[in-house]
Amino acid sequence: MNQHHGSIKAYLSGFIFSIVLTIIPLVLVLNHMLEKTVLVVSVLLAAVLQFVIQLFFFMHIRDGEGPRYNAMALILGIVFAVTIVAGAIWIMSFNSQVQ
Repeated sequence: MNQHHGSIKAYLSGFIFSIVLTIIPLVLVLNHMLEKTVLVVSVLLAAVLQFVIQLFFFMHIRDGEGPRYNAMALILGIVFAVTIVAGAIWIMSFNSQVQ
């Protein structure tokens, strides 16, 4: 059984990045430091960056030999999720305009 495990340095780096990417949006929201639109974009950007950090530091998405079926399945899942969420938002925006 060939398992890939990260080093303590990699886990610690990932943990610190995750904490920082959690604290930044929290401070921005609690202190009302940005306009609403910029705040939402900032929080979403921090969430996406944290997702990437989780993938690389904890789920070892870059590790492995041979075909990257897990990475391809993950990308396909992300495409499906984004399509569903975007479609739901689009439908709800048109539904709210009809009186």
